[in-house]
Amino acid sequence: MEFNDVKTIAVIGAGDVGHGISLGLALAGYQVNLNSTTEASLQKGMDSINADLDRLVEFGFAESDRPQAALNKISTTTSLEEASRDCDVVIEAVYENLELKQQIFRDLDAFCPERTILASSTSTIIPSRFSMVTQRPDRVLVAHYTGPSYLSPLVEIVRTEQTSDETVDIIFQVLTKVGKWQVIVQKEVTGFIASRLQGALLREALSMVQRGVASPEDIDTVLKLGHTRRWVSAGVFEMLDVASLWELVLAAAPELFADLDSSMDVLNLLQEKVDRGELGAKSGKGFFDWTPESAEATRRKMANAFIEIEKWSVDGE
Repeated sequence: MEFNDVKTIAVIGAGDVGHGISLGLALAGYQVNLNSTTEASLQKGMDSINADLDRLVEFGFAESDRPQAALNKISTTTSLEEASRDCDVVIEAVYENLELKQQIFRDLDAFCPERTILASSTSTIIPSRFSMVTQRPDRVLVAHYTGPSYLSPLVEIVRTEQTSDETVDIIFQVLTKVGKWQVIVQKEVTGFIASRLQGALLREALSMVQRGVASPEDIDTVLKLGHTRRWVSAGVFEMLDVASLWELVLAAAPELFADLDSSMDVLNLLQEKVDRGELGAKSGKGFFDWTPESAEATRRKMANAFIEIEKWSVDGE
């Protein structure tokens, strides 16, 4: 199967994640079979889809004639077999319960054609836990949507050692058509990228509150007025690269990382880069390659993020 062969996609679960996935797929022109266990949950999912469509039109992200066209693309059923038996891709989006998800994958493996790709939207469970209960491990992966799934652009694609490049490429192109921005997690690790970063931040925030270092209010203020404003325009590697701060980070890390109770082994990577003179924008190379022009463009982008957020804060009062 090739990307252009993908016409019909089943979404299993009509809750907060599943209904949003269905909406995005329908807006991109795919025929969507939305499945849930009860008619009541399906109706609730469709009500949420209608509400999200209204928001998209209100915010200017969708033209007024698109909602009905999208709704015409979505069919609903309480039968898992009916939803999946002639689909090209299935995306499972039920709550985080391994046994339930594995049973769904067993059933999907029996119901779906051989060509069908099976994906899970799980945020924590590695995809090999699903592929192990199927006869198609080369066509199983994770497509972790971040919320709200109908609006957030980020999706993490997580593959196993057995997931084929063809499968990854097809899902990548499907998500591109939907308007998502994908990252590929090449090795299975619990939590993937987004949840691990969020978990690390939460762990330290809780630790500081527990030790009396700062109040929850002040910790949130630091994030809202500092880090997250930068992160709108530049991630942690890009931000430190453009400022050429890796030598400073390396000098401060032994004391800081020890207090964070983190493994010091991660410093080996940073030490090697500093030893090679890969210091960031000032040397032309860090974790990224830099020219004076690209460095200045990134600095302006970061500054503009502060300005735009400040305007939004003032206008919102």
